[in-house]
Amino acid sequence: MNIAPGSLFSLVGALRERPELSLKRDVQLVSKALPHAGASPWFEGSTVSKNGDDCAALLHGDEYVLFAAEGMQSAFVRADPWFAGFCAVMVNVSDVCAMGGRPWAITDVLYLGSGDTQRVLEGMLAASQMFGVPIVGGHTSRSSGDTLLAAAVLGRARRLITSDGARPGEVIVQAVDLRGSYRGDGGNFNAATTATPEALRWALSLLPELAEAGLVRAGKDISMAGLCGTLVMLLESSGVGARLDLGQVIAPKDADPLRWLMAFPSYGYLLTARAEDARLVCARFEERGISARVVGAITESRSLEIRAGAETATYWDVAREPLTGFGKSDA
Repeated sequence: MNIAPGSLFSLVGALRERPELSLKRDVQLVSKALPHAGASPWFEGSTVSKNGDDCAALLHGDEYVLFAAEGMQSAFVRADPWFAGFCAVMVNVSDVCAMGGRPWAITDVLYLGSGDTQRVLEGMLAASQMFGVPIVGGHTSRSSGDTLLAAAVLGRARRLITSDGARPGEVIVQAVDLRGSYRGDGGNFNAATTATPEALRWALSLLPELAEAGLVRAGKDISMAGLCGTLVMLLESSGVGARLDLGQVIAPKDADPLRWLMAFPSYGYLLTARAEDARLVCARFEERGISARVVGAITESRSLEIRAGAETATYWDVAREPLTGFGKSDA
């Protein structure tokens, strides 16, 4: 990604002020109220997920059951009801795959309000069919205001990719599907609705394959916090730091740096791997049409340092300023 000389510090400042990132600070309310949410006595000895992971992971026999949920912002549902329904399924599927799992089933919670509920349902059904993950139940009620939507997912995994598994010396691999475009004027980079179901499922199946082969240990899907914000959440959970080279970051041709670094790609992941495994990991993505490249390295510091050409700036110092509050000591 091309960064104009002398613009790094203003770019970092603009990224830190984005409202999508500030929403992640709200997670601190949960981290303080439920500091040990992953240590339920009902699952003593079987709960292996840590706070900060994309899913709860419960050991069941010789595999893990993954459980996650996502809610759609009411403004999004109102403005683009079909895509909001589609995303309610898609982001849950992505959370399961980000932890090395295979999605199993979806349930939804839908409050019927002033929005186009029929289009919401059509979007959910389209995603369910494309990803091959059935909607098996849910809850429907009424809302006096906007239509409200949330969904939850179950998945299975044999070996996990976690948020707290990054170690100094590992490299950071960015994997993103560039065969798409922005949907509207926001940050949603959509490479899903124009793909074939076979291509979508094949691309997502790579995450559990890499986990089971032991080629990646830590990772997250790139969320509404953007590439840098997602990386900070990974570093916070793992108790480490990183160097990120913006010159190596994969981006669409002539991408606006601020918009792309805050984009929410339909297929986008940050993964850590041993340096000797990185070439193979990237090759596995590339053979499925997904762009992949080493964009940085994990360090012992607890800050994210960003480089662009000859300039270096500190994006976030987790030791001084928590983002979600789910740090290594809380895991």
